[in-house]
Amino acid sequence: MDRPESEILIRVTKEPGGIAVVTINRPKSLNSLTREMMVDLAHAFKSLDADDSVRVAILTGSGRAFCSGVDLTAAESVFKGDVKDPETDPVIQMERFLKPIIGAINGFAVTAGFELALACDVLVAARGAKFMDTHARFGIFPSWGLSQKLSRIIGANKAREVSLTSMPLTAEVAERLGFVNHVVEEGQTLTKAREIADAMIKNEKDMVLRIKSVINDGLKLDLGHALALEKERAHAYYRGMTKEQFKKMQEFIAGRGSKKPSSKL
Repeated sequence: MDRPESEILIRVTKEPGGIAVVTINRPKSLNSLTREMMVDLAHAFKSLDADDSVRVAILTGSGRAFCSGVDLTAAESVFKGDVKDPETDPVIQMERFLKPIIGAINGFAVTAGFELALACDVLVAARGAKFMDTHARFGIFPSWGLSQKLSRIIGANKAREVSLTSMPLTAEVAERLGFVNHVVEEGQTLTKAREIADAMIKNEKDMVLRIKSVINDGLKLDLGHALALEKERAHAYYRGMTKEQFKKMQEFIAGRGSKKPSSKL
């Protein structure tokens, strides 16, 4: 027997056109994560990655928070068992996810919630949303990448301030620092996320995946090796193209030349 929607703590909705919305659905607890929810979230992304009908995933939270972190009432079982198995680690599964992930941050993204946001490719945040790293406050050691990823995005000095003080990073400041892509009015995060997803879906499916991959893989390398990686993958791609693919690409480019450029996202 199916559970009522309100009892599904990780809700997955597939929409027409290739968008899947993954919702952390525990609003009364500000979407704090239990171990079961972590496992379900990891399985949701693994399943969506294998689903050819899904082109883009949107991750959001229900109610007034995106995710307030780990449920500290069950902290021991979570921290001693969450990071050893990649199959049940939601951040690892998000990092392995080949398709774009858009985070729709509708409220607080705290500690583990902050780390889930960092695992997204594009972030849309509501005015009033806040990102907080409370690892130092509660004596929790980061294990989902916050200590390494944040400094690479907003700079080491600002990242140290955020993590060592546990002070909030507002959506507006996060946008100025390049961490958040768009700040929108409250209640509009999913609308903007779908707009961005639709723009991605209009592009060539295989190339979207390839470009996401080379950007994310290149970020793990120094610039010289990252440039070499791009060149290597480009050569491999063009070597594999057929004459029909080249002709289709030329026709597409010629057709685009007669159209007005689309508005910026």
